[in-house]
Amino acid sequence: MTSPIPNVFHFVFGLREQTEPFHLMYYLCLASCLEVNQPDEVHFHYHNEPHGEWWERIKPRLRLRRIDPERFVADYRYDDPTVAAFRYAHLADFARLRILLEEGGIYADIDSLFLRPLPTDWHSRQFILGEEKAPAGAEDDRSLCNAWIASAPGAEFCRHWLDAMTEAFDGSWSNHSTLLPYRLSKRFPDLLDIQPPTSFYSLDWTPKGIEDLLLRNVTLPDEARSLHLWNHLWFDESRLDFSHFHAGLLTVDYVAFADTTYARNARRFLPADARPSLLAYQRQRAMTLLSHPRHSVRSWLNSR
Repeated sequence: MTSPIPNVFHFVFGLREQTEPFHLMYYLCLASCLEVNQPDEVHFHYHNEPHGEWWERIKPRLRLRRIDPERFVADYRYDDPTVAAFRYAHLADFARLRILLEEGGIYADIDSLFLRPLPTDWHSRQFILGEEKAPAGAEDDRSLCNAWIASAPGAEFCRHWLDAMTEAFDGSWSNHSTLLPYRLSKRFPDLLDIQPPTSFYSLDWTPKGIEDLLLRNVTLPDEARSLHLWNHLWFDESRLDFSHFHAGLLTVDYVAFADTTYARNARRFLPADARPSLLAYQRQRAMTLLSHPRHSVRSWLNSR
């Protein structure tokens, strides 16, 4: 008899030095996980512990577990310095599979927002992944994203993936993390269940998808279980190729009052003692429109 998928959620964080306070977005991810999924436990795996107000608020509700970085990735020499800046994400790619193979449970990236509980029968399966919009040039235009993974302890697909990942790791963003599991799914189709993009990635990583998430209000499919926020593409204020939105704009005021997909779905997870200001949000929004007119016009055109 195979083991079921435990109702335990795993998050991996802090695989680089924590120079900034724990962000509100991360708090809302964990708060929504606890409220929506009602897990038996939430395990927070970290190397460098977060700090700040939002961390102190959520920390007592988590089981904290310190981990060490994967030496292969920590020592890897990247050809592309842009990708090298995300070494911490690749360290997490290995950590999540090792944790799931040994313990089972559900892994999610901390730039997630949980919307609806999982169907009960999913816990009787062995391994579950969701399909995402594939990166340009992907084989067969298919990609299985590793930002949400459910696994029984010792799941065979998890083992195959982890065993193949070092050889597949080439310093790119996707080869080992989303393209490899798709290639393995063709070899071992009976070892996993694949959910459609609407389950976890109904708004994709394109500029339009990110603006639908953070700057516009769109209707999500009924089968959407969670949202992935793709925060590595917009979190930094200096990065404007996907959106003018950045981490500094995702405030309590924005979550409470913005007419956007993310804010509309996240505001119920704000703490009861939050004190948002509509005036502060209106001021922030006006300054943002003035600072980024090109992006504001693009958002308006895309919404029509």
